[in-house]
Amino acid sequence: MMIVRRINVWKHFSDGVTTNNPVLVLMLGLCSVIAVSTNVLSALGMGIAFTFVMACSNVLISLIRKVIPDAVRIPIFIVIISTFVTIADYVLQAFAPAIHSQLGIFLPLIVANCIVFGRAETFALKNGPAASLFDGVGIGVGFTIVIFLMGTIREILGNGTIFGKVVLGKAFAASPVAFMILPSGGFLVIAFLMGMKNWLSNRNKK
Repeated sequence: MMIVRRINVWKHFSDGVTTNNPVLVLMLGLCSVIAVSTNVLSALGMGIAFTFVMACSNVLISLIRKVIPDAVRIPIFIVIISTFVTIADYVLQAFAPAIHSQLGIFLPLIVANCIVFGRAETFALKNGPAASLFDGVGIGVGFTIVIFLMGTIREILGNGTIFGKVVLGKAFAASPVAFMILPSGGFLVIAFLMGMKNWLSNRNKK
């Protein structure tokens, strides 16, 4: 029984990273992904904040799912999610003001992120707290991995830097591929990562 439970918990986590990856598979929340993935620091900040909100809101909604009236479940979701977003907002503002400034309006907009609402509705409302926790963490980690890779690629090619330090030489940094930090460059990177994921998935199946 314990082995089965561990397998199920791992499946909830791994599905969020691979099968149900919110960016590369479900293609949700792309607005914030494109906006904050122009550099690694802001991408990591958003990923950590998103994972915190995703996991905590999933667990709390799962704990009270049996007493949530169906008619008002959406307003209750909003209150729960906005509470954790506010906590993440204040913590980042206090301890990482530079990252908080870079994230701007996109951090509070996690409240309206369809990924968080979607998992609350389709998973946390129908499963126990443990499963909901690992589902939320898995979705958050999947989101963070993708946005981190995007931030790395776009910062290196778009600015010639990584974590603000020049890595491709001063000549490239003086004349980088500015296209990569534009929204169109972000969509191009998503397409590239999506192609890589599909190639790896097909290779593993074979």
